[in-house]
Amino acid sequence: MKRTLKIYYTSDTHGHVFPVDYLAGVPETCGILNLAAQMKKDENTLILDGGDTLQGTPFSQYYLEHPDKAPCHPMAAAFNAAGYDYITLGNHDFNFGYKALRDYLQALDAQCLCANVQDLRGELGILPEIVHTLENGLRIGISGIVTDYVNVWEQPETLAGLRITDAFTAASHAYERLRPQCDICICIYHGGFERDLQDGRILSYTGENIGWKLCEELGYDLVLTGHQHAAIEGTDINKTYAVQCPGGAERYVFLEVEEEDKKVDIGSRILPVEKEHEREPYDTLLPFECMVEQWLNQPVGWMANDILPEEKLKAALGGSRMAALFNQVQLAVTGAELSCTSLGNTPVGLYSPVTMKGIYRAYPFDNTLVVLEADETVLRASLERCAAYFTLKDGKPAISEVFLEPKLGHFNYDFYAGISCVFDIGRPVGQRVTKLTRTDGTPLGKGKLRLCTSNYRATGIGGYELLGRCPVLWKGTVQVPELIARYIRSNSPVKLPNRESCQVIWQPQT
Repeated sequence: MKRTLKIYYTSDTHGHVFPVDYLAGVPETCGILNLAAQMKKDENTLILDGGDTLQGTPFSQYYLEHPDKAPCHPMAAAFNAAGYDYITLGNHDFNFGYKALRDYLQALDAQCLCANVQDLRGELGILPEIVHTLENGLRIGISGIVTDYVNVWEQPETLAGLRITDAFTAASHAYERLRPQCDICICIYHGGFERDLQDGRILSYTGENIGWKLCEELGYDLVLTGHQHAAIEGTDINKTYAVQCPGGAERYVFLEVEEEDKKVDIGSRILPVEKEHEREPYDTLLPFECMVEQWLNQPVGWMANDILPEEKLKAALGGSRMAALFNQVQLAVTGAELSCTSLGNTPVGLYSPVTMKGIYRAYPFDNTLVVLEADETVLRASLERCAAYFTLKDGKPAISEVFLEPKLGHFNYDFYAGISCVFDIGRPVGQRVTKLTRTDGTPLGKGKLRLCTSNYRATGIGGYELLGRCPVLWKGTVQVPELIARYIRSNSPVKLPNRESCQVIWQPQT
């Protein structure tokens, strides 16, 4: 007898509760509240999510900083209205520590499944896997997994009370437990693919993403992936069907699964979120949303001159005024000798009067600051990574594909303050830094240097492994957007120093 299962799958909604683009300040067809209106649920339907729910918009950030101002947990309330059955956690759900995670999961009706997260305090109610029996008798085995790169990205204090174990091992053990008990076996994996889905070539060796390995080496019928924000409507890898949902709660994956005589057939479509939403919890949350809008639009100060959007290659070649501002703030806050910062993937400007909205557009990360004890060896290795951003095409500088695929990584190019250097991009990668001094031309010397960077970069992520091994001299707790706002309030109108850049040279082809 043929039995069917319908699945609504979302992932990486990143705090998009209301249908609003907060940074552009305009309505947008997106948001969990709008998604909820489209989910038609019966007893043979499951609604699943792949994590990264808490972080990503000024709305969610404001709530996490001021939870007492909201009538309820907005992300959980929106998920509850949609009728989610099971979720897993994403790497960004760990950004805010145990309490924020506990508050979210305790307010959530859905069951959290995450086989490689051990709750050492026992307050989260996480299960490794579950068998869900539908009205038609189908037994659906579901496990949840989060990329174990959480251990790389997060500081130990953020993960206090938690232990993140190897993702593949946990997925394998969960599968072994589930397979004898179920007709259809599903893994919700907050991670992406380490190989090109067209030709199978390896795109990453880090272990951050193991979606291909999960499909190829285990026997799940369906792997629901996320993290990379790619639109993967459906692909088959060694008889395992896999999808990936785009981020931002703009689209979702709708799957139809048929089982007959132990044979499983799966089809799927990626569908857009529509404009309609139910009255609740929209009306309940609306006053809080208006509060967020007022906070975002409040002026904090002035720039002496507006910063215009900067094309990525041009900024890397000639320096960035936006990066100069960020480094100026970081040096002022920490008193470090040197500073490095990065920019988001999308070029944006910063205009007077400066608002929190403008700052969040300019600095789209939830980072804090760290001061590291570095030396010339560490700096040189880090700058070699920056120099790898460039390649030559037809004799002219271009951006290397390494920073463009499998996903955009412009944020992995760092802009420095306090040094002067030369990149010869005609030389092999790893041998391009031909000059490195202080800004005034004096040698760096053999001593230790105080380098300010983000907590993200301080982990060594993005190809900056030696930074991850440096002793930490100081850690901040205030997020960088707020530090930028405080600096602008105290120093308006803000004047920028001369933009600093690493001089890029190459031998023209003849």
